[in-house]
Amino acid sequence: MLTTFDEFLWAIIGLLLTINGVFIEVAVPIPLTWPIDWDQIDLYSLGATLQIGAVLLVGCLGGKNAGALSQIAYLVLGLSGVQVFSQGGGLAYVQEPTFGYLLGFLPGAWICGYLAFRQKSRIELLLLSCLCGLLTIHLCGIIYLTGLSLLQMSALSWGASIWQFSILPFPGQLIVMCAVALIAFLLRRILFY
Repeated sequence: MLTTFDEFLWAIIGLLLTINGVFIEVAVPIPLTWPIDWDQIDLYSLGATLQIGAVLLVGCLGGKNAGALSQIAYLVLGLSGVQVFSQGGGLAYVQEPTFGYLLGFLPGAWICGYLAFRQKSRIELLLLSCLCGLLTIHLCGIIYLTGLSLLQMSALSWGASIWQFSILPFPGQLIVMCAVALIAFLLRRILFY
């Protein structure tokens, strides 16, 4: 359905979205008064960035190859020293507790893209593919945190690490995942695939 050139373009788009998504925190505006006073609207953080959304979106729109290629490029850039990760970059970043989640972007994007293109585009299929991609990212992150904990390379305990890096951001990431599935569904209708 997608040509090699299309997949390459989606991989570049996915790389750019992933790099920029790390800097955009997801927040919900909640008005404090009714009728709405635009000066009285507070933003409440959902504890997640748009980075997860970028990973899942490129899988849903570009397929498994574009999703995987974009995340390989992202990891190579970050590990080569380009400051694209949330706390910098370079080879020393492998000691960060969040690096396992970054590694999980690769299989997460691939699985999401694989499932999203198995059948004709339907919203429930895209939701399922995004959920499987998100769970894959978290599974890789938890496995990495377990390894750091066993090697005693983590400042936090295993349970505290899981709480901070998987459980707390998960509800916000679920909301982002739902938005990604809806956006992908609409864009695939517009793009006729």
